[in-house]
Amino acid sequence: MVVQTRAMTKSFARFETIRYNEYNVSVAKGIQAELKQTKPFSSLEEEAFIAILRTADKLQQLLLELLKPHGLSPTQFNALRILRGAGEAGLPCSEIGERMINHDPDITRLLDRLEQRDFVERQRDQKDRRVHIARITREGLEILKGLDRPIQQFHCDLMPQMGESNLKSLIRLLEKVRETSEK
Repeated sequence: MVVQTRAMTKSFARFETIRYNEYNVSVAKGIQAELKQTKPFSSLEEEAFIAILRTADKLQQLLLELLKPHGLSPTQFNALRILRGAGEAGLPCSEIGERMINHDPDITRLLDRLEQRDFVERQRDQKDRRVHIARITREGLEILKGLDRPIQQFHCDLMPQMGESNLKSLIRLLEKVRETSEK
């Protein structure tokens, strides 16, 4: 027969609480554990928001590492892809800015850097001399062509086990978030 004293019960309860808390910390998953955050998020919306920001930052860093050996930033790469899509007609600076994935307040300076490397050329618009039309050059097309396969592989490597239906769901959910933020 085991006699349990009040002190033993109190000590056991304390031990169980410690074990329980350690267990919760050790099995915690997701963004809270990744950030080593000890307090829970105030809402699921906050947790989702932080998870989206953290994921976007990680993806941006991985893309930066991929592009660095080619001397391009993700923003420069994005501008070149936009201009490749525009074809020979090119685009005005303002429209490039509207199509950018990440907002860049100084598209002119971005295009200056690409023009210095002969990836882009700019000319004044014949109809409106205030507007400069940017076009991708042969050199710009060549650097993108060399990056097409590595970028495609990069995308596949990031989400190898997501599956088509999960990827489509993710795309739809992120579209809803963007739609809500534009209201």
